[in-house]
Amino acid sequence: MQPDTIVLVHGFWVTPRAWEGWIDHYESRGFRVIAPSYPGFEVEVEALNADPAPIETVTVPAIISSLEKLITGLNRPPIVMGHSAGGAFTQILLDRGLGAAGVAINSAPAEGVLAVPLSQIRSLYPVLKNPANRHRAVGLDFGQWRYAFANTFPEDQARTTYERYHIPAPGSIVWGSAQANFRPGRTDTYVDFHNAERAPLLFLSGEHDHLMPPKVQKSNAKRYKAEGTTTEVKAFPGRSHLMPVQDGWQEIADYALDWALAHS
Repeated sequence: MQPDTIVLVHGFWVTPRAWEGWIDHYESRGFRVIAPSYPGFEVEVEALNADPAPIETVTVPAIISSLEKLITGLNRPPIVMGHSAGGAFTQILLDRGLGAAGVAINSAPAEGVLAVPLSQIRSLYPVLKNPANRHRAVGLDFGQWRYAFANTFPEDQARTTYERYHIPAPGSIVWGSAQANFRPGRTDTYVDFHNAERAPLLFLSGEHDHLMPPKVQKSNAKRYKAEGTTTEVKAFPGRSHLMPVQDGWQEIADYALDWALAHS
């Protein structure tokens, strides 16, 4: 049987609100859609901006544990789609045998992906410029948001997205991801690139994404080596990092779902 549920995993600096259009879109196609919050993120954007304490303390193991509990409680394996950090979490879930197919959209890299474009460093600099940020929730000002998330948006649309979606990000996780390839042993973003049992995985990228550029998606996809598994990459022209809300997002949503259904 084909999947009847889609699980949408948000990234950092946003909440599940960023999936609002996708939820309605997929429900109109007859699917059950679940867009879970990270532990402690169950309140609205405005509340997290006012009190970011839950953001400071969230961890990758806690996020993955909550997603595992959700997925194992479903009646059949779902399609899992993740954006940005949610793309890395999608990879981890598929590596653990959870999900009928996965779509990683402008994905953060798993451990072992060495591509680090300059635009990515600039996008993450507001967090990485100060080691003390490892213990803080770090927000972006509008200029930083526009560069990292909405560089191809008209300024008025970019500002609207900033006001509607932006929250701080957990500095500890951003720092941990940046240092993942320099630590001995397995880190929180480890996946087994040779796992022959992994479900099909699609990487989608925006041509002009500064935060997680196409080079990162291609490098991540090339790390997967297991014979018999399906790993594909597609770039969408003219898109930036915040593809889930950029004008024309329906094209990406339909491509992702149609691919997942064809390969699950």
